[in-house]
Amino acid sequence: MTDKAPFALGWEEWASLPDLGLPALKVKVDTGARTSALHAFDIEPFGHDDAPKVRFNVHPVPGREDITISCSADVVDRREVTSSNGETELRYVIASDIKMGDHIWPIEITLTNRNTMAYRMLLGRQAISENMVITPSESFCQPRLDSSVYFSSAIRASGPARALRIAVLSREPDSYSTRRLVEEGERRGHVVEVIDTTRCYMAINAMAPEIYYDGMRLPRYDAVIPRIGASITSYGTAVIRQFETIGTFCVNGSSGITQSRDKLQAHQVLARYRIGMPTTAFAASPKDTDNLIALAGQAPLIVKLLESTQGRGVVLAETKKAAQSVISAFRGLKANFLVQHFVKEASGEDIRCVVIDGKVAVAIKRTSSGGDFRSNLHLGGTATPVRISKAEREAALRSAKAFGLRIAGVDLLRAEDGPKVLEVNSSPGFEGAETATGKNIAGLVYDMIEKRMRPVPARKSRKAS
Repeated sequence: MTDKAPFALGWEEWASLPDLGLPALKVKVDTGARTSALHAFDIEPFGHDDAPKVRFNVHPVPGREDITISCSADVVDRREVTSSNGETELRYVIASDIKMGDHIWPIEITLTNRNTMAYRMLLGRQAISENMVITPSESFCQPRLDSSVYFSSAIRASGPARALRIAVLSREPDSYSTRRLVEEGERRGHVVEVIDTTRCYMAINAMAPEIYYDGMRLPRYDAVIPRIGASITSYGTAVIRQFETIGTFCVNGSSGITQSRDKLQAHQVLARYRIGMPTTAFAASPKDTDNLIALAGQAPLIVKLLESTQGRGVVLAETKKAAQSVISAFRGLKANFLVQHFVKEASGEDIRCVVIDGKVAVAIKRTSSGGDFRSNLHLGGTATPVRISKAEREAALRSAKAFGLRIAGVDLLRAEDGPKVLEVNSSPGFEGAETATGKNIAGLVYDMIEKRMRPVPARKSRKAS
């Protein structure tokens, strides 16, 4: 229902701003003020110049600064506003529907810090139409609301899908996965910025840790999506740790990325959680070569560089002698490597499970080309959708959870005695999975982020106003 029917307003009323996710605000109706004003802090513009947005935080309940609702809106204008005490301030102006009882109508609102005021919102005369009757001697002519909504699970449902400011950490802005993240984010109304990880640098201190980029301090982001290449894992995870330090939500954390990238440590993590994997052996001394081979099983064996990616640095040794030669060559290069049992029955096929937020979003079977034992798509392999077993699904979910990864590509083999996890990838590519299955993987990533950005109920440690 709109504001067509006449209705009365007292000098104070309860209202909600549904567009901003503010379900209950005590409002002062002030015909002496021209413009309406909303309490806001951490006010920050973002977005493109031709479609500017502003994000801000609100303490909707006076005296409860622990209750914070994050909002964003399109910028309508920026104008000078003179307050009742005579001070002039340049304020952002936004538009939003306001709801009182059954009446809903659009208004313009200026943003300013009203933290010392008893009312978190002021309704000015511009927002009062001809069919509203102001009764200055009355209070709450419209139905009362209750700030207890901020303490219940209903607050999560009241939050709109607000525009978010998101950073994608990637050195390859033109790669398929990065482009899809930008396209999907912008399609949903978010502002997505691609940040070259190696061009970030950090100020590390106890009072105000910050991240800089090309000479400018980076703004606050609602979320960071890491797409850290293997060659810059160390520096990339240091940048992510800095984002974690300042409280930014990182889709994948620095610890999980570090552990999954180190193949030796990754296998140790899998072993700790009793997750099936090919028998793996590691040694530093050349004197242990034969023992190393024996631990991994009989030839054929896989010899794998610890820093190998996309199937490169992975060698199949058909015989024990071949394995000794490969190991000798890798040691000559002073390279660290693993020796693994070769799962012959996999026949050049593996399963890639893309896990997003604790669910297997998609599973594809990757098949090698030309008789190659490696099935990586970067090496010419092909991908097709596949139905996975309960054991395979559980192995994928447990693997992602073991590393604390919200997004993971879990590669596993179908062995005679059950699934064997080969690798857990913290930056899985989207192209093969989306092309093979038609599923919107980037969209599922944003579903997760948007869910995490919804407000959470406040603690009832003190009585709400």
